[in-house]
Amino acid sequence: MNNNLYNYIIGIADNSLILGQRLGELCGHGPSLETDIACTNISLDLFGQVRSYFQYAAQVSGDEKTTEDTLAFLRIEREYKNVLLVEQPNTDFGYTIVRQFLFDAYHLLFLRELENSKDQTLVAIAKKSVKEVSYHWRFSSDWVRRLGDGTTESHGRVQEAVTDLWMYTDELFHQTDADQAMIATGVGVNTSALKERYYQMITEVLEEATLEVPESKYWHKGGKQGIHSEHMGYILSDMQYMQRTYPNMEW
Repeated sequence: MNNNLYNYIIGIADNSLILGQRLGELCGHGPSLETDIACTNISLDLFGQVRSYFQYAAQVSGDEKTTEDTLAFLRIEREYKNVLLVEQPNTDFGYTIVRQFLFDAYHLLFLRELENSKDQTLVAIAKKSVKEVSYHWRFSSDWVRRLGDGTTESHGRVQEAVTDLWMYTDELFHQTDADQAMIATGVGVNTSALKERYYQMITEVLEEATLEVPESKYWHKGGKQGIHSEHMGYILSDMQYMQRTYPNMEW
């Protein structure tokens, strides 16, 4: 097994998996029918991407017992390598949108670069996914503008979400050993090179939304090393319940 490639794929996929699960929690609970459906569709887009990544990871693993389902549902918490940002809770609609917004900007930049990978399977996934994520970015950034430059109530709530979630953004650009190995071979994306453009994209929208860019330089990290927030265990208990309660169940 190519351990570096396997771990690199898992690191990409877990971000979409956990964020998709978070959005899925909102199904039927959106502030309006149209928004509810949009969030659910974004969740489905992310799960579709995850399936492609996990199928490839299972192939790379060389283990017949490893499947997209075992990777999604049967790992323990420390084996998930998603960033802390995507596991933050749906505190209110403002938090949900800002979390999506902060991830979408990174995700879009990342996929555009992944299209240039030397790994053609990753290129194919990126080319399909970038179309979906372009919409995700448009949806979340439009809502940030709408809420930020809206009522006093919406402005205050979104500003609070931006301030609280900002400290999770720097981890998006941290590089694991697998990341560095894949960058060296031309397979992976050098995320450090995306950082300046990312914060430029974010800042432009926040300014349009009359929101303040946080000045805090304290950053939370650890998710990429499997060290998660207290929220992760609750996410996995919901997500893994059926597979662990009824092992080897088939539909």
